[in-house]
Amino acid sequence: MPGLRTITMPGSNTDMVEAPGAAALYRMFAWLSPSFPVGAFSYSHGLENAVQNGGVCDRSTLQGWIGAILAHGAGRMDADTLRDAHRAALVQNLEALTLANRRGLAFRATSEMALEATAQGQAFLATCRAAWPEPFLDSWAELLGRDQEVPCLAATVGAAAARAGAPLEMLLTGYLYAMGANLVSAGLRLGIVGQTDGQRIVAALEPVIAKAVASAIKRDHNSFGAATIAVDLASMAHETQYTRLFRS
Repeated sequence: MPGLRTITMPGSNTDMVEAPGAAALYRMFAWLSPSFPVGAFSYSHGLENAVQNGGVCDRSTLQGWIGAILAHGAGRMDADTLRDAHRAALVQNLEALTLANRRGLAFRATSEMALEATAQGQAFLATCRAAWPEPFLDSWAELLGRDQEVPCLAATVGAAAARAGAPLEMLLTGYLYAMGANLVSAGLRLGIVGQTDGQRIVAALEPVIAKAVASAIKRDHNSFGAATIAVDLASMAHETQYTRLFRS
C-alpha cells in the first residue's frame, strides 16, 4: 500500500512493524486537525444540554462524560465504522464501504447526532477530494450521488486514510483523540473547565482511547452498537433547548 514503510524495532519480539510514510502521516495530521473544514467545533454531542441540566459541572463529570462517549457511545460506533470502511477501501470494495457507511448512519439515536455525522462526512469528502484527489473516493462519491445517499464522517475518514496508506491502529487512535479533544474544547467554551484542566482530561483519556482502539480492532463485526442513554437523552433535549451555542 502506498505511504507505508517497514521499520525495525530493536529489542522487539516482532522486529518488522508497519509504520506510515511521511505522506500518510502528514495527511492524518491534516485530516484530523481541528482546522480541517468539517465544522467539528460547532457540535457538542449533547454536552451543552448536560451542562445546562447540571449533569456535567466540573472536570470529573466532564471527563466521565467524554470517556463514556469514546468507549461506549458514538466513539465505539465510529471506531467500528471506520475499521470496516478502512478494510473495504484497502481492497477497493465499494459495496463493503457503502454497507459500513449505511450502518454508521442507521444507529444514530437522534436527528442532531445524525446531522453531526452526515454534515461532517459530506464536508470531509468534498474537501478531501478537492485537495487530495483519489480515484476510489471519486467512484464512491459518484455511487453515493446516484443512490441519493450521504457519507458519515467515520466511514469517509476510514476510506480516505486507507487509500493514503495510514495504518488502522494509528488512525483509530487519532480519530478518537480528535473526537475527545473536540468535546474537551466544547467543555472549555461552556465554562466547565479551564485550559489546564482540559489538558488533564486529555491526558486521562489516553488509556481509555488505547483500550477502545484495541477493542475495535478485534471486536466481532456483529457486536455493533452503543449504550450511552444519558447522552442520547441530552441530545434529544438539546433539539428544543431555548438558547444554544452548538448544533448538537
